[in-house]
Amino acid sequence: MSDSPIQHPEDQALVAAVLDGEAGAFERLVRQYQNLVWHVVYRMVRQAEDAQDLCQEAFLRVHQYLHQYRSESALKSWIAQVAYSVAKRHLERKRIPIADPAADPDGESPLDRVRDDFDLEHACIEQQSAGHLHEAIECLPPLQRTILTLYHLDDMPIAEIAVITGLAEGTIKSHLFRSRKQLRDALNDRIGVAA
Repeated sequence: MSDSPIQHPEDQALVAAVLDGEAGAFERLVRQYQNLVWHVVYRMVRQAEDAQDLCQEAFLRVHQYLHQYRSESALKSWIAQVAYSVAKRHLERKRIPIADPAADPDGESPLDRVRDDFDLEHACIEQQSAGHLHEAIECLPPLQRTILTLYHLDDMPIAEIAVITGLAEGTIKSHLFRSRKQLRDALNDRIGVAA
């Protein structure tokens, strides 16, 4: 396997256009990634007004540091990482914990039990409980909520989530496991979905 960076020609062309000051290039970048930035930031902070301000801050940082993008990952991942970082700093300033500090209560390693084939949305739709699912997701700590929705709803691979969050893949799997367990428990309590 080569040690050279992964090539992303479309990303490189857009970045070059922005850095060269091409008219409308940064606006194209914002339009292309504004939904991604909104999803990452809003899933973390859950306050629309704060999220709007933080999205603007994220794009200001993207513009300010775009010269540091090196095509080692997709531009999408790099921008999502900036948005995640902005939202995380916001929560830290407000002293809002981003993860559930409680360890896995049964003491077993959650990495052994993570199931990638678990289709969270389909399972809940079959039980006609999508509303309960979304309420339960809202109750998760910001980090777990974000990781869970990036993985299951945005279909991002664990490796890409690791790039965005700066967390080890095993840590992400652990958060996914705990999130799924909390959702199963919450849905079981609310509507009797079997764990």
